Order: sequence, then structure tokens, then C-alpha cells
Amino acid sequence: MSSESALPEIRQERLAAFRAGIHAIVPALIATATWGLVTGVAMVKSGLTETMALAMTLLLYAGSAQLTSLPLIATGAPLWLIFAAGCVVNLRFIIFGAALHPYFRHMSWPKRLGLGYFTTDMGFVLFMPRYGDSAERGTREQLWFFLGTIVPGWLVWQSSSIVGIYLGAMVPTNWSLDFAAVLALLAITVPLASSKPMLVSMLAAGVVAWVGQVLPLRLGLAAAVIAGVVAGMWAERFFKARP
Repeated sequence: MSSESALPEIRQERLAAFRAGIHAIVPALIATATWGLVTGVAMVKSGLTETMALAMTLLLYAGSAQLTSLPLIATGAPLWLIFAAGCVVNLRFIIFGAALHPYFRHMSWPKRLGLGYFTTDMGFVLFMPRYGDSAERGTREQLWFFLGTIVPGWLVWQSSSIVGIYLGAMVPTNWSLDFAAVLALLAITVPLASSKPMLVSMLAAGVVAWVGQVLPLRLGLAAAVIAGVVAGMWAERFFKARP
């Protein structure tokens, strides 16, 4: 088959994988929009100008890091401390990157950096159960499924965050935005509790996060991520080994 005659088939494969990724991420987009809206409002309420908040959401694209840095920015903390807090909160992406590397290592480093910018927790969570046991890694289907999960998430997050930025001045200060953010996160995570290893992972992460509240720079969150991943991997092997 010539390369020209194979192009329609390749396009069809890409489109099918991309649509599958979109279909997988759609249930989480309402919660993503809520989380983005709350983050947009919080940036303005913390004293950032609309321009600064807009630059932050477009360049950083990390809700947990954004919310972690805002109190430090508001209190005039040193720049190094703000960056350190944001990096600690996002340490989990080192784990995500290591797990995703076998699937995308054939790509050039600028493309991998681009994927890294768009990668989200939900994209990772949806991708790994589907392709984690694949014998062949780095396929066209895997790439386009992953794109299907992360591109809509970026569009919804940025849109809702920008709306929050420009509507932030209208939101009364006595509204419980933190509670809305918690509800949004619960809407994302609860549907994932569909297997025993996932339940074990969530339980371990929750316990460590609660105990680690006393740690500085949100180190408890990083510890919770590591504990959740380790517990999930152990539970996966344990339940597979049982008769």
C-alpha cells in the first residue's frame, strides 16, 4: 500500500483515538470548569490584576500550584519561596512523566515539552489504565487518545478560569469558594473509585495528606501523591496474585 493511499486510514485512526479520549474526559469537564472558575476568582481576590491573573493561568496552567502560590504572593513572600511551593505541589508530575515516557520518548523534545505542559491528572488517570499493560508503546492510537483527554481539559480550564478572572470583582467576599473547589475535586475523584486498587490508593493518599497538613510548603501533598501511587501499585499486584 502506498503512503498516499494509507493517509485516509491514518487520519481515521487518529480521529477515532482522539474521539475516544474526548469521550473519556467529558464526565470530568464540569468539575474542571468549576475548579477553573474558582481559581480565576481566587487570583483576582488575592490582589492580582486581571492581566497578571490571565498571564498566570495561561503560562502556569496548574490549579494546585496557582492556589498554593496566591497566599504567598498576597503576603509578599520571597520569590524563591513562591516558586519552591509551586514546585513541591507539582512534584507528582515527575511521577506522571516517568510513567508516560515509554509512550512518547520517540517524539522530539519540543513535542514532549508541549505534551508536558498540557498533561493533567485526569489525562494521566484515564490513559494509564487503558494502555498501561500494552505490549507495544508509542503507537499513533496512544498519542491521539492522550491528546483527546488533555486538549479539551485545557480549553475548558482556560475558558472557565478567564471567566472567573473577569467576573472576580462581582463575587462577594463571603462566598465559600474553597468549598466549591472541594466539591469540584470530589466530582472528579469519586467516579474513579471503581476498583479495589484505586480505593486503596485513594485511602492511602487521603490518610497521608491529612497527617501531612503540619508539613511546610505543602509537602504533605507531595507525600500523599507518592503514598497513593505506591499503595496503588502494591494493591494492583496483591489483588492480581490472589486466586
